[in-house]
Amino acid sequence: MENWKKDRIASALDGSNPTVLAKMKSGFAVFGDTQFLPGYCVLLGYPKVFSLNDLSIVDRTVFLTDMTLIGDAITSVFNPLRINYDILGNLDTYLHAHIFPRYEWEDDELRKGPVMLYPKENWTNPSEEQYHSHEKFLDVRSKLQSKLEALMISTYV
Repeated sequence: MENWKKDRIASALDGSNPTVLAKMKSGFAVFGDTQFLPGYCVLLGYPKVFSLNDLSIVDRTVFLTDMTLIGDAITSVFNPLRINYDILGNLDTYLHAHIFPRYEWEDDELRKGPVMLYPKENWTNPSEEQYHSHEKFLDVRSKLQSKLEALMISTYV
């Protein structure tokens, strides 16, 4: 495993996490490790807390707003059918939200269910995990970052 994955938030803070798209008010917007659903992102809450309920109402509002801004940026750049939001915390026991774009081209049975029902191979494909170093993703990364920054400016002014 790459060192930055041992502590994704610390590596975002020190600049060694290659998946970081933007620093947001409530944490870091990052690309998801796999991209079988193009545009999949995660919001890593910072500072670290165990769950959404550990935040004040104001901080919860900011986290959830940031989460939906990422969804808006994904929608603008990737044009999915809809966005699914998941806050689980079962494996990584700190606040983070998965932002999954869903597409018409997905198999009907998979699209109608939770993303976690996709086969294990979709989540562990090494070529998908290295997307952040592929040249083909640089344009998409740039577009997503630009849209996200514009949304943050218009929301938090």
